[in-house]
Amino acid sequence: MIRSILALATLAVILIAVNMAILNKERHLDMGQSVFLELAPVDPRSLMQGDYMALRFAVANQLRNALPKLEGRRHWWRKVDAEDGYVVLNIDDNGVGRFAGVATSPEPSSVGQIAMAYRVRSGTIKFATNAFFFQEGTAEDYEPARFGEFRVNEQGEPLLVGLYDEDLKRLGDRPNGH
Repeated sequence: MIRSILALATLAVILIAVNMAILNKERHLDMGQSVFLELAPVDPRSLMQGDYMALRFAVANQLRNALPKLEGRRHWWRKVDAEDGYVVLNIDDNGVGRFAGVATSPEPSSVGQIAMAYRVRSGTIKFATNAFFFQEGTAEDYEPARFGEFRVNEQGEPLLVGLYDEDLKRLGDRPNGH
């Protein structure tokens, strides 16, 4: 009897925690500021792998140049030696973010800017994700991708919500579920 009660209580706690996490992500998507980041070219052999697209963002290249490098490397591709932080983006009239600098907090330094969190993993700069997953058989819908849209909350945390073409038209919205 006690084991059953403990199992049910544990299950209830887990379900509550999962539902709270879902609600927080939904709030992030609803209330986060929309920012478009230009995609940077990736190795075409790894661009489409199964049901996802490998992603890199142009602003990461600019951020890499602004951060300290690992010693002993003499090439442009050398890895950064830095802590996680925030990249400051100037936001244009279309919502496209352009590199403006580096910050230590999610507070933007002026109007028309946003500070977005980045992570450094294995010497490489990453934003929310480095991949975009899509439904099987829809890879060709995403080939014209030139921008990724993020929703950035007040803490500067980004969530990738979609891919867009050069005219900022959302990709992958197939009519009638086809």
